[in-house]
Amino acid sequence: MIMKINKNWLRAMGLLGLLGGLILFAGDMLFYYDPNNTDLKLNMGNASDLRLMLSGISALLASWFYLFGLGQVYYAFEPTKPVVRNTVLVSFAGILISYGIIHAAYIGIAVTAKLAVQNQLDIEIATALATDINQVLRLFIYPIFALLSGLFIYQVWKKKTLYPRWIILFFPLTPFLFQGIIGNYLSGSIRIVIMGGFLNLILVLFFAASTIALWNVSDKSKV
Repeated sequence: MIMKINKNWLRAMGLLGLLGGLILFAGDMLFYYDPNNTDLKLNMGNASDLRLMLSGISALLASWFYLFGLGQVYYAFEPTKPVVRNTVLVSFAGILISYGIIHAAYIGIAVTAKLAVQNQLDIEIATALATDINQVLRLFIYPIFALLSGLFIYQVWKKKTLYPRWIILFFPLTPFLFQGIIGNYLSGSIRIVIMGGFLNLILVLFFAASTIALWNVSDKSKV
């Protein structure tokens, strides 16, 4: 079978995925960023109502753009077996959707933090339940991420996809493993920017690399 796709559409899908990452990164900064304070929960508690509202909206918009970007990954996996391609698609989609859901769930943490600040309550106690719920949501994602990582890296390394091997360096697992090390070398405002938006920045990096890797791919892919 031969799949045809317009290069401009393929490039656009990657750029939309990248845009999704930038939008949700901006949403992170609306939650966290304060040039004078590095306490993330306190920053959420001091954020304006408008910032919290815009951050919540960013989760919905980013999820849509992320899923558009996933079309590029699906195309790159056209040469693989259907079961592999579909597993990668469903797993990646599940993770990208969860990005929006978990970010939106942070509204609960932010609002309780804001109430704690306004009423002079212990912010850690006030946000404990919302934080625990957010952590539970993340537990559903880790096994899916492990499955996706194994399939993606193996298929790319074996040259069964349209991706070059170097894309593995930019696959989200790679920077994710170095998150703690990177954080140890950062401080102040730059730490808030990088670590506060880290999970979205690694997707910005991935979609940028994916778009570059497939920029001049042939209009036809034999599968």
